[in-house]
Amino acid sequence: MFRAEPGLYVHVPFCAHKCEYCAFYSHAPEGLTQRYVDALLTEAKMLPPFRPRTIFFGGGTPSLLTTKQWEQIGEAFRGLGWESAEEWTVECNPATVSADKAKLFRELGVNRVSMGVQSFDVSLLERLGRIHTREQVFRSYEILCGAGFENINIDLMFAIPTQTMEVWRATLAEAIALKTEHLSCYEVIYEQDTPLFAQLKAGEFDLDEELACAMYDELVQTVTEAGFQQYEVANFARSTAGSSTGAADVPAFACQHNVSYWRGGFYYALGPSAAGYEPKKGAIGVRTRNWANTQMYCEILEKGERPIETREELPAIARAGEVAAFGLRMNAGWPFDSFLQATGFDLRQDWPAEMKKLAAEGLAVLEPGRFRLNSRGLRLADLAAREFLRE
Repeated sequence: MFRAEPGLYVHVPFCAHKCEYCAFYSHAPEGLTQRYVDALLTEAKMLPPFRPRTIFFGGGTPSLLTTKQWEQIGEAFRGLGWESAEEWTVECNPATVSADKAKLFRELGVNRVSMGVQSFDVSLLERLGRIHTREQVFRSYEILCGAGFENINIDLMFAIPTQTMEVWRATLAEAIALKTEHLSCYEVIYEQDTPLFAQLKAGEFDLDEELACAMYDELVQTVTEAGFQQYEVANFARSTAGSSTGAADVPAFACQHNVSYWRGGFYYALGPSAAGYEPKKGAIGVRTRNWANTQMYCEILEKGERPIETREELPAIARAGEVAAFGLRMNAGWPFDSFLQATGFDLRQDWPAEMKKLAAEGLAVLEPGRFRLNSRGLRLADLAAREFLRE
């Protein structure tokens, strides 16, 4: 079972260019980066004393911040005792990686980098609105390895409009050849208010669900044969022996921060739009979300207040249902004892009909000690998860 120390998520909202598919809160720097960093560190000091087991800088593009700003963040984190996290991840765009910044990350305590590659195909990179080139991917990976990083994730996307199976196979082959420790591979999602969604609605391309399913099957088979272990619907890690997460059936290079999410762990959140699940004495926890407006975020913190837009304490059964749903995204599913320890509820007593239904539909396996989705169920994990949600 994973340890319960809270994690820390930090949202950096700045991007040099908004990608065609992106629905996350992000925008051009607009001269706000230093003001944001100052506000971020003010917010950090408002959190109760704790030592994060994991830290994850997401975005946006965290690597857009300057080395001077990262030094400022590092100094503040040292003052708070946060520099010794077991896992500290920073998301990077291949176009924003430099030798100086990579070296500084290591000095600060960052030990994992997640690089948003998405594709090695030039035309698809243009289609997605990515600012990096395929050459920058290889150069950035070389820089990170040279700086001493031994835990690098590469993000890839499939079912991109005009992407063929041949191109997808070539993408997987190039990613595997880099010998990265982790792969996150996502099917394109058409979010409203994104250019890609508008193109779909305008009839500029058609969806091919059959091809998307075939690409997913190709992904699982190819990377498994290459030595990766699938541990979540979209995540694959080197399956070397031993795991610092302490969670059963989780490979050594799994993202510990995300495993904690899927296992119902607590985490604090900093930055505009950032969502957290904070521990609360005498309760299961409080879900928070910051204002998704960088200007407003800074103004509120400059007044000495926390920039929380919403705060919600779920009933215990509703929270347990959410934890069940998230955890079923993992190949290991939910060991019954682990779920009981995480939530105080027993899947066998509170969701027996739902488990039997999914097993009867050929989407899940009900074992003596656990419940898990099978390969078909993982492909339909979002649909299966709805069975466990409670009002």
